[in-house]
Amino acid sequence: MPSRRDFLRHALVAGPGLWLAPELVLADPYRPALHRMLSGRPVRIRGRVVSGARGLGGVPVSDGLDVVETAADGSFELLTTDRQRFAFISVPAGHAIPTSASGTAAFFRAIAPNAAGEMEVEFSLDRSADDNRHAFLALGDTQTQTAFEMGRLHDESIPDIRRTVDRLGGAAAFGVAVGDIMFDDLSLFPDYERAVSRTGVPFFQVVGNHDLDLDAGVDPESVKTFERYFGPTYYSFDRGEVHYVVLDDVLWHGAGYIGHVGAEQLSWLAADLSRVEDGRTVVVFLHIPAYCTQHLRRGQDSPSHSVTVTNRELLYRLLEPFEAHLISGHTHENEHVFEGGVHEHVLGTTCGAWWSDNICHDGTPNGYAVYEVAGSRVSWRYKSTGEPVSSQIRLFSPGADPLHPEEMIANVWDWDPSWEVVWLEDGVRRGALAPRVGFDPLTVARFDGDRAPAHRPWVQPMPTGHLLRAPLPSTVGSVVVEATDRFGRTYSARLL
Repeated sequence: MPSRRDFLRHALVAGPGLWLAPELVLADPYRPALHRMLSGRPVRIRGRVVSGARGLGGVPVSDGLDVVETAADGSFELLTTDRQRFAFISVPAGHAIPTSASGTAAFFRAIAPNAAGEMEVEFSLDRSADDNRHAFLALGDTQTQTAFEMGRLHDESIPDIRRTVDRLGGAAAFGVAVGDIMFDDLSLFPDYERAVSRTGVPFFQVVGNHDLDLDAGVDPESVKTFERYFGPTYYSFDRGEVHYVVLDDVLWHGAGYIGHVGAEQLSWLAADLSRVEDGRTVVVFLHIPAYCTQHLRRGQDSPSHSVTVTNRELLYRLLEPFEAHLISGHTHENEHVFEGGVHEHVLGTTCGAWWSDNICHDGTPNGYAVYEVAGSRVSWRYKSTGEPVSSQIRLFSPGADPLHPEEMIANVWDWDPSWEVVWLEDGVRRGALAPRVGFDPLTVARFDGDRAPAHRPWVQPMPTGHLLRAPLPSTVGSVVVEATDRFGRTYSARLL
């Protein structure tokens, strides 16, 4: 059986120049071509990674393609070309995440050689408290476009995030904005930086399709503004026993985009993961879901190339040896997907349905996901902005769905098949609720047809798979729905 490296090497064989042609990528998405040609001015980078006066050995250093490790004294030498834009480290566990003045992660240096093609860099890291127990907040699609929307982010989302950070009680925490930080107006990046600086935790950024320079004719040029603020678009780091990876899966082809992980990234990812022990927990952040079920819920045969990653099998193959989670955004709905041997968390968004309301178009409230890690064990739940963490269910009385008027409906937005959802009458358990795809009645009332919000008139309800239902008798006592998640936590809501 071929090794993972052999599999990747054969998958990356293709002719020069093909990577920019979307029709060729789509015709054979598993054979992307390397876009770094052998041309380019050679650059030799020498440097050290230190903590105080002591060098740190075994720290991965990369140019986005090759990966080297520091020697015992923290020194390294990296041969690259001026086609690569950054030298960056994979911040090791037990060390604080270095940050810029705005609180965004600063683990990189721009490649800027002297006239002789030489460059020297030093990365300085501070020791941190034990991060075997840590936490992170994942924000799907903050996606601000106007001063009004930025105001909501600052006035509603950030104070809520700050309270969540405080509730975590000093756990070594960080945040990740999972793409579409902006809605095309990249001049607002400084306002985003001011927002995350108030959270009190370092923030990493994933590039989304609305974070691009849309006038760029080729994909590498489309991320230049993003890179100017946040550095490389893919990289990794460690916290405790968990290895984290950020990927760029948005391929801009000049007239639009598709979900695709480029060959250079895949080559780097193979090198990065080769340093991670089999069986470890690996968490990958990307903007466009590797896979989601939106097309199935809409009665379509196959997913759109702009909603899923076209060459996701390569990604799945590289993640096979690990306990892997993907965390993505993009679709403005909450969903758990089990595909390719990984658990993908498709996040509801901080902006909801593009700041048009307080809910996404599947009924998930505006919010973000909170993950807590102990050793290799990862637990999570969705946090609705402005609501307590116990708010996990929205109930609808029989009659809310005209197609099934006898049914009570519970929207349990963070539901996955491991949950148990039951209903009780006057404190006595009566039965279980079963999932069935449908429309959240609140989204129908607020978004359907000409009820679409004036702020975003194209917003319409999206059929979702996290509606659970049970028929109720015509006469019934006091009804409570209890939902127990995979971690044994129980949430309840009373039918009014």
